[in-house]
Amino acid sequence: MILPKVRDPRLITIRRGGELSDEDHRLLALWAAECAEHVLYLFEDEQLSDTRPREAIEAVRAWADGDVRMMDARARGGHAMGAARPLWGAARHAAYAAGQAACVPHVPEHDLGAAAYAIKAAQAAGAVDSTAGRLERDWQRERLPQRIRPLVLEDQARRNAICWSAFDD
Repeated sequence: MILPKVRDPRLITIRRGGELSDEDHRLLALWAAECAEHVLYLFEDEQLSDTRPREAIEAVRAWADGDVRMMDARARGGHAMGAARPLWGAARHAAYAAGQAACVPHVPEHDLGAAAYAIKAAQAAGAVDSTAGRLERDWQRERLPQRIRPLVLEDQARRNAICWSAFDD
C-alpha cells in the first residue's frame, strides 16, 4: 500500500480539484521514471527478453513530452507490474518501480511508489550491504528537481510508514 487514505491536495492535479500544476505533475513523473530506471538493470539482468518495465518507463517519459495519453502510460504500468508478479527480490521490486512510475500520469502520488520500490530493489540486491537502501534514497533525493523537492520530501515523511519505511533518515 503506497497511497494514503486521505489524499494531499498538493498532489492532486488542478483539473481534479487539487493544487498540483501540470508542470509539477510532469516533473514528478520524470523523477519517478529516473528512480525506476536507475534499478531497472536488476530486472533486465534476470529477465533478458521481457521489455515491459522498460516500455513502462519509456511511456511515462513520452507522456511527460505530450506524446502518449495518460491511459496508455497507465496501461504500460500495469504490464510492468504483471512482469513483476512471478518474480522475487530485486528483479520484482525493480519491475514494480517501473510500473509505479508509469502510473504517475494517472495518480501523481505513485511517484513515491516508484521511489520506494527502487529502494527495495537496491536493498534486495545489496542484501549484505545494509547501506544500499539509504544510498539509493540519497541518490534519488539528489535528482529531485528543486521546484518539487519540498513537496516530495514532505510527502516522503508523511507516507514513510505505508512505503515500508523506505525513506527513513
